[in-house]
Amino acid sequence: MYPRLLELGPVTVYSYGLLLALAFLAGLQLARARAARLGLDRDRVLDLGIYIIISAVIGGKLLLLATDFRLFVERPSEILSLARSGGVFYGGLILAVLVSLWYMRRHRMPLWPTCDAFAPGIALGHAIGRLGCFLAGCCYGRPTDAPWGVIFTDAFTSSYVGTPLHVALHPVQLYESAAEIVILALLLLLERRSRGFAGRTFWTYVLLYGVVRFGLEFFRGDERGAVLGLSTSQFISVVLVVLATAVFLRLRRSPAPAPAPPVAPRARRRGKH
Repeated sequence: MYPRLLELGPVTVYSYGLLLALAFLAGLQLARARAARLGLDRDRVLDLGIYIIISAVIGGKLLLLATDFRLFVERPSEILSLARSGGVFYGGLILAVLVSLWYMRRHRMPLWPTCDAFAPGIALGHAIGRLGCFLAGCCYGRPTDAPWGVIFTDAFTSSYVGTPLHVALHPVQLYESAAEIVILALLLLLERRSRGFAGRTFWTYVLLYGVVRFGLEFFRGDERGAVLGLSTSQFISVVLVVLATAVFLRLRRSPAPAPAPPVAPRARRRGKH
């Protein structure tokens, strides 16, 4: 694949980093575009999105550290690989949710409408991010005899993330990217067909992604960690699917929200910030 897109002297543009940046920007822009329709301040949504991006990056690396803890203990030099690794998506999602709850409480933002605003953006950003994984060769799949198996040949890819070379692998990164696009389409279609209840879009995303991720883990070839016989991500998927189902059933009993009035962006103060 193409882990390095461009090299200009000492400057190297890495495919994963570029696609990850595009993923965050696209997801944040979609959330901001949806804000007014849900009665949210677009500037507050933008600020919250920046907090989400930072916490998602940190959370993803922390869970990667936890799942590969034995490796890092045995080979301390591998700690440096965290700087160039994307981390585990669920780690980023969990920490981003916790930071978001703190931010929304602090600024009195409505919980479920805000979550609904961001859910499609998460799906879009994740779809783009997995394309970066594919180009970089990380989060690779198991060996396969399927005609669509992909073969990585770049030695840098192997040294960078340990991707097996010259072996046909499931393009699980593309599987997940396509699944996220389908989830995105379903979320937007569901909103278009009926207004529903506040929180429906967010918890539908959590439910659908949990199911998809549980299945995709069977095609993953990289080290995933283990909890109760399941990969770390499969275990988290089970927890989130159960939680999403319970919350979904509870929230659907709530009355449908009235259409939210448009919210003008808050005035920015001049001077020092």
